Amino acid sequence: MRTRITLECTECKQRNYNTTKDKKTHPDRMETKKYCRFCQRHTLHKETR
Repeated sequence: MRTRITLECTECKQRNYNTTKDKKTHPDRMETKKYCRFCQRHTLHKETR
């Protein structure tokens, strides 16, 4: 079962991306570098609840 998650920029705290993940294979919170249109550069985005 895939669950919907929201990714938040760690610098400006804007919630930019919605995606899905499989909780069985990845039980911990997801972190990825993605483009933030508010910061206008690539920043680390973390999963929010």
